[in-house]
Amino acid sequence: MQASAQHGRGAATNPPNRFVRLTLAPDPDISPDESPSPKTIFLQDKTRTAIATNESPDIGFEASLNPYRGCEHGCVYCYARPFHEYLGFSAGLDFETRIMVKSDMPELLRNELASPKWQPKTISISGVTDAYQPIERRLKITRRCLEILAECRNPVGIVTKNALVKRDADLLSQLAANRAAVVCLSITTLNNELASIMEPRASSPRARLDAIGALTAAGVPTGVMVAPVIPGLNDEEMFAILSAAAKAGATFAAYVPLRLPLAVADLFQQWLDQHFPDRKEKILNRIRSLRGGKLNNSEFGKRFHGEGIWDDQFRTMFELACRKMGINEKFPKLSTAAFVRPNRSSEQMTLF
Repeated sequence: MQASAQHGRGAATNPPNRFVRLTLAPDPDISPDESPSPKTIFLQDKTRTAIATNESPDIGFEASLNPYRGCEHGCVYCYARPFHEYLGFSAGLDFETRIMVKSDMPELLRNELASPKWQPKTISISGVTDAYQPIERRLKITRRCLEILAECRNPVGIVTKNALVKRDADLLSQLAANRAAVVCLSITTLNNELASIMEPRASSPRARLDAIGALTAAGVPTGVMVAPVIPGLNDEEMFAILSAAAKAGATFAAYVPLRLPLAVADLFQQWLDQHFPDRKEKILNRIRSLRGGKLNNSEFGKRFHGEGIWDDQFRTMFELACRKMGINEKFPKLSTAAFVRPNRSSEQMTLF
Protein backbone atom coordinates (compact mmCIF):
# COMPACT_ATOMS: atom_id res chain seq x y z
CA MET A 1 0.00 0.00 0.00
CA GLN A 2 1.48 3.33 -1.07
CA ALA A 3 1.63 5.95 1.65
CA SER A 4 -0.53 8.99 1.02
CA ALA A 5 0.73 12.54 1.29
CA GLN A 6 0.52 14.10 4.76
CA HIS A 7 -1.19 17.48 4.81
CA GLY A 8 1.36 20.20 5.51
CA ARG A 9 4.29 17.79 5.35
CA GLY A 10 6.87 17.02 2.69
CA ALA A 11 7.60 13.39 3.54
CA ALA A 12 4.81 10.84 3.81
CA THR A 13 6.62 8.21 5.87
CA ASN A 14 9.52 7.50 8.17
CA PRO A 15 12.02 5.33 6.27
CA PRO A 16 14.38 3.15 8.35
CA ASN A 17 17.36 4.82 9.99
CA ARG A 18 20.56 3.40 8.44
CA PHE A 19 22.22 3.30 11.88
CA VAL A 20 19.37 1.62 13.79
CA ARG A 21 18.28 -2.01 13.38
CA LEU A 22 14.88 -1.56 15.02
CA THR A 23 12.25 -0.04 12.72
CA LEU A 24 8.57 0.77 13.08
CA ALA A 25 6.27 -0.54 10.36
CA PRO A 26 2.72 0.82 9.83
CA ASP A 27 -0.18 -1.53 10.49
CA PRO A 28 -1.17 -2.96 7.06
CA ASP A 29 -4.80 -3.16 8.21
CA ILE A 30 -4.98 0.61 8.76
CA SER A 31 -5.35 2.82 5.71
CA PRO A 32 -2.80 5.65 5.55
CA ASP A 33 -5.75 8.04 5.20
CA GLU A 34 -6.99 6.91 8.63
CA SER A 35 -3.67 7.52 10.41
CA PRO A 36 -3.49 10.74 12.45
CA SER A 37 -1.21 13.46 11.08
CA PRO A 38 1.95 13.70 13.18
CA LYS A 39 2.33 16.77 15.38
CA THR A 40 5.58 18.65 15.77
CA ILE A 41 7.51 17.98 18.96
CA PHE A 42 10.30 20.27 20.14
CA LEU A 43 13.14 18.68 22.08
CA GLN A 44 16.02 20.30 23.97
CA ASP A 45 19.42 19.88 22.36
CA LYS A 46 22.05 20.18 25.07
CA THR A 47 24.87 20.96 22.72
CA ARG A 48 28.13 22.16 24.25
CA THR A 49 29.27 24.34 21.35
CA ALA A 50 27.65 26.96 19.17
CA ILE A 51 30.01 27.29 16.22
CA ALA A 52 30.60 24.31 13.92
CA THR A 53 33.47 24.21 11.45
CA ASN A 54 34.07 22.35 8.21
CA GLU A 55 36.95 21.77 5.82
CA SER A 56 34.95 20.78 2.74
CA PRO A 57 36.34 22.28 -0.49
CA ASP A 58 32.77 22.49 -1.82
CA ILE A 59 31.43 24.74 0.92
CA GLY A 60 32.16 28.44 0.81
CA PHE A 61 32.25 29.01 4.55
CA GLU A 62 34.37 27.64 7.37
CA ALA A 63 32.16 28.35 10.39
CA SER A 64 28.41 27.91 10.84
CA LEU A 65 25.68 28.35 13.41
CA ASN A 66 22.54 26.18 13.54
CA PRO A 67 20.07 27.00 16.34
CA TYR A 68 17.84 24.07 15.33
CA ARG A 69 18.23 20.53 14.03
CA GLY A 70 15.44 19.23 11.86
CA CYS A 71 13.20 21.67 10.01
CA GLU A 72 9.45 22.14 10.01
CA HIS A 73 9.48 23.71 6.54
CA GLY A 74 9.22 20.13 5.27
CA CYS A 75 11.09 20.44 1.95
CA VAL A 76 11.17 16.81 0.82
CA TYR A 77 14.41 17.27 -1.12
CA CYS A 78 16.37 18.78 1.82
CA TYR A 79 19.96 17.51 1.82
CA ALA A 80 20.07 17.89 5.63
CA ARG A 81 17.53 15.12 6.26
CA PRO A 82 20.15 12.34 6.68
CA PHE A 83 21.76 14.29 9.54
CA HIS A 84 18.68 13.48 11.65
CA GLU A 85 19.65 9.82 11.52
CA TYR A 86 22.68 10.57 13.69
CA LEU A 87 20.19 11.52 16.42
CA GLY A 88 18.37 8.19 16.20
CA PHE A 89 15.49 9.63 14.18
CA SER A 90 14.31 9.05 10.62
CA ALA A 91 15.16 11.30 7.70
CA GLY A 92 11.46 11.30 6.81
CA LEU A 93 8.62 12.69 8.90
CA ASP A 94 10.86 12.75 12.00
CA PHE A 95 13.01 15.40 10.35
CA GLU A 96 9.94 17.65 10.08
CA THR A 97 8.28 16.77 13.38
CA ARG A 98 11.13 16.12 15.84
CA ILE A 99 12.88 19.48 16.05
CA MET A 100 15.93 19.82 18.27
CA VAL A 101 16.12 23.25 19.89
CA LYS A 102 19.43 24.71 21.08
CA SER A 103 18.13 27.10 23.74
CA ASP A 104 21.61 27.74 25.18
CA MET A 105 23.14 28.73 21.85
CA PRO A 106 23.27 32.52 22.46
CA GLU A 107 25.21 32.06 25.69
CA LEU A 108 27.51 29.50 24.10
CA LEU A 109 28.08 31.80 21.15
CA ARG A 110 29.00 34.74 23.38
CA ASN A 111 31.57 32.68 25.27
CA GLU A 112 33.12 31.28 22.09
CA LEU A 113 33.44 34.71 20.50
CA ALA A 114 34.92 36.05 23.76
CA SER A 115 37.59 33.36 23.82
CA PRO A 116 41.08 34.36 22.62
CA LYS A 117 40.96 31.18 20.52
CA TRP A 118 38.32 32.70 18.25
CA GLN A 119 39.80 34.23 15.14
CA PRO A 120 37.07 36.42 13.61
CA LYS A 121 35.64 35.03 10.40
CA THR A 122 32.27 34.94 8.65
CA ILE A 123 29.73 32.71 10.37
CA SER A 124 27.07 31.13 8.19
CA ILE A 125 23.61 30.82 9.75
CA SER A 126 21.46 27.95 8.42
CA GLY A 127 24.28 25.84 7.07
CA VAL A 128 22.25 22.70 7.84
CA THR A 129 18.64 23.61 8.63
CA ASP A 130 16.72 26.87 8.43
CA ALA A 131 17.30 29.19 11.38
CA TYR A 132 14.05 31.02 10.57
CA GLN A 133 11.68 28.08 10.58
CA PRO A 134 8.26 28.71 12.24
CA ILE A 135 9.29 28.08 15.88
CA GLU A 136 11.87 30.90 15.66
CA ARG A 137 9.00 33.39 15.68
CA ARG A 138 8.33 32.42 19.30
CA LEU A 139 11.73 31.30 20.64
CA LYS A 140 13.88 34.00 18.98
CA ILE A 141 17.10 32.00 19.39
CA THR A 142 18.40 33.17 16.03
CA ARG A 143 17.63 36.79 16.89
CA ARG A 144 19.44 36.53 20.23
CA CYS A 145 22.47 35.12 18.41
CA LEU A 146 22.33 38.02 15.95
CA GLU A 147 22.24 40.46 18.86
CA ILE A 148 25.58 39.07 20.02
CA LEU A 149 27.04 39.05 16.51
CA ALA A 150 25.94 42.68 16.06
CA GLU A 151 27.45 43.63 19.41
CA CYS A 152 30.87 42.27 18.45
CA ARG A 153 30.48 43.07 14.73
CA ASN A 154 31.38 39.55 13.61
CA PRO A 155 30.37 39.05 9.96
CA VAL A 156 27.44 36.75 9.24
CA GLY A 157 25.84 35.24 6.15
CA ILE A 158 22.26 33.93 6.17
CA VAL A 159 20.36 31.68 3.76
CA THR A 160 16.67 31.15 4.49
CA LYS A 161 13.28 30.33 2.94
CA ASN A 162 11.37 32.29 5.55
CA ALA A 163 10.37 35.93 5.30
CA LEU A 164 10.71 36.10 9.10
CA VAL A 165 14.32 37.16 8.48
CA LYS A 166 13.12 40.72 7.79
CA ARG A 167 12.13 40.94 11.47
CA ASP A 168 15.85 41.22 12.20
CA ALA A 169 16.54 43.98 9.68
CA ASP A 170 17.56 46.30 12.54
CA LEU A 171 20.40 44.02 13.66
CA LEU A 172 21.42 43.06 10.14
CA SER A 173 21.61 46.71 9.07
CA GLN A 174 23.94 47.41 12.03
CA LEU A 175 26.20 44.62 10.84
CA ALA A 176 25.92 45.71 7.22
CA ALA A 177 27.18 49.17 8.17
CA ASN A 178 30.49 47.44 8.92
CA ARG A 179 30.38 45.19 5.83
CA ALA A 180 29.50 42.33 8.17
CA ALA A 181 26.16 40.99 6.92
CA VAL A 182 24.70 39.38 3.83
CA VAL A 183 21.34 37.61 3.39
CA CYS A 184 20.17 35.26 0.65
CA LEU A 185 16.51 34.27 0.22
CA SER A 186 16.07 30.83 -1.28
CA ILE A 187 13.31 30.80 -3.92
CA THR A 188 12.60 27.62 -5.86
CA THR A 189 9.40 28.62 -7.65
CA LEU A 190 7.02 31.55 -8.13
CA ASN A 191 4.07 29.16 -8.39
CA ASN A 192 2.19 29.17 -5.07
CA GLU A 193 0.62 25.77 -5.68
CA LEU A 194 3.97 24.14 -6.44
CA ALA A 195 5.61 25.91 -3.49
CA SER A 196 2.96 24.55 -1.11
CA ILE A 197 3.84 21.02 -2.24
CA MET A 198 7.62 21.44 -2.35
CA GLU A 199 8.01 23.55 0.82
CA PRO A 200 4.75 23.14 2.75
CA ARG A 201 5.59 25.29 5.78
CA ALA A 202 8.00 27.82 4.30
CA SER A 203 6.97 31.40 3.42
CA SER A 204 5.21 31.99 0.14
CA PRO A 205 7.29 33.10 -2.86
CA ARG A 206 5.71 36.58 -2.68
CA ALA A 207 6.61 36.92 1.00
CA ARG A 208 10.22 36.00 0.26
CA LEU A 209 10.42 38.59 -2.49
CA ASP A 210 8.99 41.15 -0.05
CA ALA A 211 11.70 40.18 2.43
CA ILE A 212 14.36 40.86 -0.21
CA GLY A 213 12.87 44.32 -0.69
CA ALA A 214 12.65 45.05 3.06
CA LEU A 215 16.23 44.01 3.76
CA THR A 216 17.60 45.86 0.73
CA ALA A 217 15.77 49.00 1.88
CA ALA A 218 17.42 48.57 5.30
CA GLY A 219 20.85 48.61 3.68
CA VAL A 220 21.49 44.89 3.97
CA PRO A 221 23.13 43.26 0.91
CA THR A 222 20.47 40.76 -0.14
CA GLY A 223 20.40 38.17 -2.89
CA VAL A 224 18.50 35.17 -4.16
CA MET A 225 19.38 31.48 -4.18
CA VAL A 226 17.58 29.39 -6.79
CA ALA A 227 17.90 26.09 -5.00
CA PRO A 228 17.36 23.37 -5.72
CA VAL A 229 16.97 23.50 -9.47
CA ILE A 230 15.04 20.33 -10.34
CA PRO A 231 15.28 19.40 -14.03
CA GLY A 232 11.86 18.79 -15.49
CA LEU A 233 10.04 20.48 -12.60
CA ASN A 234 11.18 24.02 -11.79
CA ASP A 235 14.25 24.58 -13.99
CA GLU A 236 12.26 26.58 -16.54
CA GLU A 237 11.50 29.15 -13.83
CA MET A 238 15.10 30.19 -13.23
CA PHE A 239 14.90 33.25 -15.47
CA ALA A 240 11.58 34.38 -13.98
CA ILE A 241 12.81 33.93 -10.40
CA LEU A 242 15.98 35.92 -11.01
CA SER A 243 13.97 38.63 -12.75
CA ALA A 244 11.47 38.91 -9.88
CA ALA A 245 14.26 38.91 -7.30
CA ALA A 246 16.16 41.64 -9.14
CA LYS A 247 13.03 43.81 -9.28
CA ALA A 248 12.59 43.26 -5.52
CA GLY A 249 16.12 44.52 -4.89
CA ALA A 250 18.40 41.46 -5.01
CA THR A 251 21.95 42.39 -5.97
CA PHE A 252 23.51 38.94 -6.25
CA ALA A 253 22.43 35.37 -6.97
CA ALA A 254 23.39 31.72 -6.94
CA TYR A 255 21.83 28.39 -7.87
CA VAL A 256 22.33 24.75 -6.87
CA PRO A 257 21.07 21.70 -8.83
CA LEU A 258 19.11 19.13 -6.87
CA ARG A 259 21.07 16.77 -4.61
CA LEU A 260 19.57 13.49 -3.35
CA PRO A 261 21.93 12.07 -0.72
CA LEU A 262 21.19 8.75 1.06
CA ALA A 263 17.55 8.50 2.28
CA VAL A 264 16.53 11.65 0.42
CA ALA A 265 16.59 9.80 -2.91
CA ASP A 266 13.83 7.37 -1.85
CA LEU A 267 11.80 10.12 -0.16
CA PHE A 268 11.95 12.23 -3.30
CA GLN A 269 10.86 9.34 -5.54
CA GLN A 270 7.96 8.61 -3.21
CA TRP A 271 7.04 12.31 -3.33
CA LEU A 272 7.04 12.21 -7.14
CA ASP A 273 4.73 9.18 -7.05
CA GLN A 274 2.29 11.17 -4.92
CA HIS A 275 2.37 14.51 -6.72
CA PHE A 276 3.85 14.10 -10.21
CA PRO A 277 3.54 10.44 -11.26
CA ASP A 278 3.27 11.39 -14.95
CA ARG A 279 6.57 13.30 -14.82
CA LYS A 280 8.47 11.02 -12.44
CA GLU A 281 10.63 9.15 -14.96
CA LYS A 282 11.40 12.28 -16.95
CA ILE A 283 12.61 14.07 -13.82
CA LEU A 284 14.61 11.10 -12.53
CA ASN A 285 16.28 10.51 -15.90
CA ARG A 286 17.36 14.12 -16.09
CA ILE A 287 18.74 13.94 -12.55
CA ARG A 288 20.75 10.86 -13.51
CA SER A 289 22.09 12.72 -16.53
CA LEU A 290 23.12 15.54 -14.22
CA ARG A 291 24.73 13.17 -11.70
CA GLY A 292 26.79 10.83 -13.87
CA GLY A 293 24.09 8.20 -14.27
CA LYS A 294 23.11 8.14 -10.57
CA LEU A 295 20.56 9.97 -8.48
CA ASN A 296 23.35 11.46 -6.40
CA ASN A 297 27.06 12.06 -6.76
CA SER A 298 28.88 12.94 -3.53
CA GLU A 299 32.21 13.51 -5.29
CA PHE A 300 33.89 16.77 -4.29
CA GLY A 301 33.64 19.36 -7.03
CA LYS A 302 30.45 17.85 -8.46
CA ARG A 303 28.05 17.76 -5.52
CA PHE A 304 26.84 21.32 -6.01
CA HIS A 305 27.27 21.66 -9.76
CA GLY A 306 26.64 18.37 -11.52
CA GLU A 307 27.83 17.61 -15.02
CA GLY A 308 26.65 17.11 -18.59
CA ILE A 309 24.11 18.84 -20.76
CA TRP A 310 21.76 19.86 -17.96
CA ASP A 311 24.52 21.44 -15.90
CA ASP A 312 25.64 23.34 -19.01
CA GLN A 313 22.09 24.49 -19.62
CA PHE A 314 21.60 25.67 -16.04
CA ARG A 315 24.86 27.59 -16.11
CA THR A 316 24.07 29.26 -19.45
CA MET A 317 20.57 30.21 -18.32
CA PHE A 318 21.85 31.55 -15.00
CA GLU A 319 24.64 33.64 -16.51
CA LEU A 320 22.34 35.07 -19.18
CA ALA A 321 19.70 36.03 -16.61
CA CYS A 322 22.24 37.62 -14.26
CA ARG A 323 23.70 39.72 -17.07
CA LYS A 324 20.28 40.87 -18.23
CA MET A 325 19.09 41.68 -14.70
CA GLY A 326 22.34 43.30 -13.60
CA ILE A 327 22.84 40.80 -10.77
CA ASN A 328 26.26 39.86 -9.46
CA GLU A 329 26.96 36.12 -9.60
CA LYS A 330 29.09 36.21 -6.45
CA PHE A 331 28.21 36.92 -2.83
CA PRO A 332 29.60 40.23 -1.50
CA LYS A 333 32.83 39.91 0.45
CA LEU A 334 32.47 40.58 4.17
CA SER A 335 34.99 42.15 6.52
CA THR A 336 36.24 41.30 10.02
CA ALA A 337 37.97 44.66 10.43
CA ALA A 338 35.37 46.03 12.87
CA PHE A 339 35.32 42.96 15.14
CA VAL A 340 35.43 43.59 18.90
CA ARG A 341 35.55 40.75 21.38
CA PRO A 342 32.45 40.58 23.62
CA ASN A 343 32.39 39.99 27.36
CA ARG A 344 31.68 36.45 28.49
CA SER A 345 28.21 35.60 29.75
CA SER A 346 27.42 36.20 33.41
CA GLU A 347 27.18 32.46 34.01
CA GLN A 348 30.71 31.98 32.74
CA MET A 349 32.08 34.95 34.73
CA THR A 350 30.98 33.38 38.02
CA LEU A 351 33.65 30.69 37.52
CA PHE A 352 36.49 33.22 37.89
